Amino acid sequence: MTNLARLLLLAATLSLAACGFHMRGSLASDYTFAFKSLYLKAPGETSFVAQLRRQIKAYKIPIAASPDQADVILEVVSEQPSKQILSLNSLGRVQEYQLFYRVSIRAYDNNQVDWLPADKIILSRILPYDDTQILADMQQEAMLNADMVRDAVSQAVRRLYKAKPSAPTEQ
Repeated sequence: MTNLARLLLLAATLSLAACGFHMRGSLASDYTFAFKSLYLKAPGETSFVAQLRRQIKAYKIPIAASPDQADVILEVVSEQPSKQILSLNSLGRVQEYQLFYRVSIRAYDNNQVDWLPADKIILSRILPYDDTQILADMQQEAMLNADMVRDAVSQAVRRLYKAKPSAPTEQ
């Protein structure tokens, strides 16, 4: 009986794969950006910048070598990971930390017209801490930080997807 169930499950999975099923928005070709090329201006090559560059290339947006060659300039204004104590146990030892990851981005064209006004992406995660398992806690902290970077990159790309030149202000 279990072999029959497994066979039916396998057949259903194969039929979905064979028909070309995919989740909406899961392919890079599903997105059309309002600009043709982009220059990435960042203070340094951090994990966020490297993943953002990789994601932009995945959407087949050419990354220009200089701002003059690009339709839009995406500037990573600041990037700041931080950690603060969230709670203490009865002995005064740390029980939980709260991890923060803040990124500020801005997109504009060569005429200084904002496509994406200065905007902050702020993420946080809670890290339970046990001082008897320091290595495990350090690994968990690194995993949570990496997860926040991935989340910030996907939020930045979604904001870029929605970016359009702002209307000129009359004076």
